[in-house]
Amino acid sequence: MPRLTEKDIERISAAVAEPRRFKILKDLAAWPGTMSCSTIIDKHGVSAATISHHLKELEEAGLVEIAREGKFGLVSLRRDVWSAYVARLSEL
Repeated sequence: MPRLTEKDIERISAAVAEPRRFKILKDLAAWPGTMSCSTIIDKHGVSAATISHHLKELEEAGLVEIAREGKFGLVSLRRDVWSAYVARLSEL
């Protein structure tokens, strides 16, 4: 499990505070394997630019990993980071 700094905790907290980003994380957690960006767009019914913005925020927070294949992206939840975050929250 990765060791998260206070800055990491703040960044993750800010990322998941936005409802659409939290929903994206829930979708990824329930999905077996990686999810394509187009699937995320279809599930949320918003523009590709909106999803791209939210995915960038989640990626910068360390919560998702995006494997880029040309113009396509496959997104996966970084469960190790999520578990470390939840563990840190449980210490409060």
